[in-house]
Amino acid sequence: MKLSKKQLRQKRSLSLFSTYRRIAQRSNFLKIVDNICWLFFDKILRMGVGGVVTVWFARYLGPEQFGLYNFTLSLVGLLSPLAMMGLAGIVVREIVKKPLLTNEFLGTSAVLHLMGGMVAFLAVITTIQVLRPNDSISKTAVAIAGLTLLFKFCSPIIYWFEAQVQSKYSVVAANSAFLLAAVAKITLILNEASLLSFLWIVLAESVFICVAMLAVYHWSGGRLTKWIFRIGQVRFLLQASWPLFLSGFAALIYMGIDKIMIGLILGDEAVGIYAAAVNVSQIWHFVPTVIIASVFPAILRAKERSLELYLQRLQTVFDVLVTLSLSLAIVFTFFTERIIALVYGADYQSAALVLAIHIWTGIFVAMSVTSYHWMLAEDRQILSLQRASLGALFNVVLNMSLIPVLGLSGAAIGTMLSYAFAALIFDLLQTETKPIFFMKLTAMNPVGVFNRSVRFFSS
Repeated sequence: MKLSKKQLRQKRSLSLFSTYRRIAQRSNFLKIVDNICWLFFDKILRMGVGGVVTVWFARYLGPEQFGLYNFTLSLVGLLSPLAMMGLAGIVVREIVKKPLLTNEFLGTSAVLHLMGGMVAFLAVITTIQVLRPNDSISKTAVAIAGLTLLFKFCSPIIYWFEAQVQSKYSVVAANSAFLLAAVAKITLILNEASLLSFLWIVLAESVFICVAMLAVYHWSGGRLTKWIFRIGQVRFLLQASWPLFLSGFAALIYMGIDKIMIGLILGDEAVGIYAAAVNVSQIWHFVPTVIIASVFPAILRAKERSLELYLQRLQTVFDVLVTLSLSLAIVFTFFTERIIALVYGADYQSAALVLAIHIWTGIFVAMSVTSYHWMLAEDRQILSLQRASLGALFNVVLNMSLIPVLGLSGAAIGTMLSYAFAALIFDLLQTETKPIFFMKLTAMNPVGVFNRSVRFFSS
């Protein structure tokens, strides 16, 4: 059947539109891939250079001093939500949704971070005074590391780059500081410096990261002079972020309380052994964070276009992250003794069993990170608070019960079970999260993952 001229014009228009849409989708896809590559470069560089320096550092200090170092950073990390205030995902989400108000969100969140950092620093000093009132070295170490909390006010720049899917700029800035810090640590090791000297380097790295972020933000066209502080935005951001702020505390409890409890129950040397295993296990935890940070804006846009596309992309993320984590856990379980012996040496050999248990937490970390962003997309931050709170309670109870009986293995088991409860079982307890629970279970079925992958790449 011969088409009329009008029909031919319509067909050409539709063909051009379809071609343009495919190009636009490919462009967005390539932008996401580029962003993921930069974030992977950041983490791989830290795994390579940072891993070598950390191992050298651990061997130099020995389990006891290395344990005190990790106890210090864990305590500061436990109170860092006071400085971060749960704003990260909220600010990124609002910049994507309301780009005209970008400078208001950046300026207001910077002030909130600065105020929160001051409160967090005072809380850290008070906490170590209560836990170890007669330990002057621990108090000095915590005071030095705690000063890093004051420089979180530069974090909104990272949010801005993340919202633009241009993480390469923040990667360059952060890695410049990281490499300088690595050189400084090596210099200190060669000169047989004290533990406190290394903590001063931790502080210096935070200062330099902040300065570098400000510089690269200016270079990329951003202007701090355009940032605006709005009382109205303070109210809005705090109302939106308070569940994430509280869940940040709870999440760090079930993710980091193990080292603190080990330090209080078993001593700093045990913390050093445990930290050696956890450092190897958590190397891979950056993978879900990097991928979801890059695809989150695309998931938000998919939600606006179609529910089917939105759920499809969410399932794809679960499939990829759970499959990677499960594969790594299986491989590592059989080689933990060799890995620990090769990396840390005979002084840390008892960390092998801890690593064999702790490596399985990676599966639940992948689930947790993805479902956390689903909660952000659905504006259901309260679910994140409930999940983290129950996970924290579960972890504290398990650690108190298992550490005195099983030692370091008990801490690893308690942490793994609390991760599993918070990241998976919790979803079964809530009506609105049951679909997410089944998405996670589906992602653990390799046959289903393979079939969906074939359909995705053939479409």
